Amino acid sequence: MKKISIGMFLLLFTGLSVNGQDIHFSQFTEIPATLNPALAGVSYETRATSNFKNQWGSVGKTYRTIGLTFEQTIKYKKLSNNYFAVMGNIYRDEAGASSLRTLNPNFGMSWITKINRRMKISAGVQTGFFYKTLDASGFQWGEQYNGYTYDPTLPSGEPTTPRSAITAFDIGTGINLNYMKSDRFLTAKDAIRFDAGIAVSHFGIARNSFIVTSERLETKYTGYFNSEFNIPNTNCTLLPSLLYMRQGPNQQIIVGAMFKFILGDPSTYTLNKKPRALAIGGYYRYQDAIVPSLLFQYNKYALGVAYDINVSALTPASKRNGGLELVLRYNVFTGYGVHLGRPDAKPSY
Repeated sequence: MKKISIGMFLLLFTGLSVNGQDIHFSQFTEIPATLNPALAGVSYETRATSNFKNQWGSVGKTYRTIGLTFEQTIKYKKLSNNYFAVMGNIYRDEAGASSLRTLNPNFGMSWITKINRRMKISAGVQTGFFYKTLDASGFQWGEQYNGYTYDPTLPSGEPTTPRSAITAFDIGTGINLNYMKSDRFLTAKDAIRFDAGIAVSHFGIARNSFIVTSERLETKYTGYFNSEFNIPNTNCTLLPSLLYMRQGPNQQIIVGAMFKFILGDPSTYTLNKKPRALAIGGYYRYQDAIVPSLLFQYNKYALGVAYDINVSALTPASKRNGGLELVLRYNVFTGYGVHLGRPDAKPSY
């Protein structure tokens, strides 16, 4: 046993085939602009989202991730079938006993083209940087075991001391296809919506190691399909989703669905009646976790709650405890259906 205390650290971040090197959220349909910059401005004029995830508390020190995202469309009348959107997001992540902290701000832009009344195609790019810090004083090394117990006064025996901080530039891009078939409201009997796209993140990022200076952060490849299908002649919709991410030798696959009850559409003229919807369902992260989820939507707001139930090889240590995840969204004029992208469209689910 070479290194005692960082064994679990390596297990969580590099030892499991389902875990990538990036932060992750189970409610991935609620972080579209972070999933792919080409999704910015596709379905919303203005959208702000906050995310919080707290996990692995039963294994050791809690792993905590906080994120904020903002999107805004920019339109010009002479470009009737084309428009821009700008986005910004920032994430802060803290992991493990060594207090590995990551600060990752990004800024991006997307270009959206309306192919026809129901379909849009978009491309986006985002850029930012990583700032990571590490408290190496929390490590315990094999050479500090005196034969009976751990003795922190003994030398570590390591040839180098990990540096305390690294900074790296980041860039990513992607494309997305959006399709919407419905009337103004999703209670129309033939409502269909889906987004399908691919994204590439972290092009050749250097200085990703606190010890090995030549190590780079692996490029991440993302593919997804998020959809919504109205059940004919009902106020219910089915939302199946699929996400695949690969980063170096690590991959993550999430598949699942939500069942949404549309509790009420907004009033067309007076706006006194607000739209409401409740979605219940869950996801499965392959060989890692089962994720029951709940999403409540009211007017321009949405609150999502999910909990990861660990089912991986880490189960003996985690006792099936994964992590609580919350998402809060605010959007202005969703503009579904034929009104997609119009500033006068009313909110609808």
